[in-house]
Amino acid sequence: MERVRDVRELPKAHLHLHFTGSMRPSTLLELADKYGVHLPEALTGGKPPKLRATDERGWFRFQRLYDIARSCLREPDDIRRLVREAAEEDLRDGSGWLEIQVDPTSYAPRLGGLIPALEIILDAVDSASRETGLGMRVLVAANRMKHPLDARTLARLAVRYADRGIVGFGLSNDERRGMARDFDRAFHIAREGGLLAAPHGGELTGPASVRDCLDDLHARRIGHGVRAAEDPRLLRRLAERGVTCEVCPASNVALGVYDKPGDVPLRTLYEAGVPMALGADDPLLFGSRLAAQYEIAREHHGFTDAELAELARQSVRGSAAPAAVREELLSGVDAWLAG
Repeated sequence: MERVRDVRELPKAHLHLHFTGSMRPSTLLELADKYGVHLPEALTGGKPPKLRATDERGWFRFQRLYDIARSCLREPDDIRRLVREAAEEDLRDGSGWLEIQVDPTSYAPRLGGLIPALEIILDAVDSASRETGLGMRVLVAANRMKHPLDARTLARLAVRYADRGIVGFGLSNDERRGMARDFDRAFHIAREGGLLAAPHGGELTGPASVRDCLDDLHARRIGHGVRAAEDPRLLRRLAERGVTCEVCPASNVALGVYDKPGDVPLRTLYEAGVPMALGADDPLLFGSRLAAQYEIAREHHGFTDAELAELARQSVRGSAAPAAVREELLSGVDAWLAG
């Protein structure tokens, strides 16, 4: 009988983790108490809230919970704590590289403006990386719910700070609002500035959303992308281009995209040759972190240790990590598999 290896010891890269959503529940409780923020029971019950974001009311509830949690991040020390703890959690789960995603405009009102907020975030990431040894970088994400001109401003700012640890540009929030092509200019600015294009797509809507990210935004990675499984030709296109899908199984179930873990099309994407990087998305709301996503692949989709190792390799290859970091992580994956 094959020995079952500990997925927490499998070296991997984490490419889909949102800033506030990375917070520990205990930290949220402490910060809420510190600032006198009343938290709804969904954020204090010790279990992930029941959400179904496939309808607009469900998505609004998810965003409301996220906004309440974000309102507890008010001072630079809060930002530094969140980032350091996110790094510690990732290290515990075997991550050797983390690209954390943030829209700095959401934090600007309490941190002195857009540029000060971004600098505080980048400083926190740099400090946490040095203190913990985890490779960390930032992916700046625009909001589909806001005007495309706001996205252009963010893209220019992201390019300006690329030498401070920003490696990519994304597009998040409800993909049923805001067509991808409306943001093509922002992504052009980001790509011209050397940033990786990684918009969300193919989560709440179908394969067309993924195609739009490819055609209009020239995505090198897709946040989620799981609905591409409904279109075999699109799967072939993703595989041929080597576009990595940042698949978040627990999130997909928590938000009602799929009813149960076994329904998430991990095996479909994998067998079609589509590169994947498993991610935790928003552990604060979905209740599980990075290693748990690999456990889902093992327990609900029958992934062998060799296949889990290949998933880890795909996450590393899809990252913006420097060559030396990639080589070290890939060697670690081989060592994990060799036992």
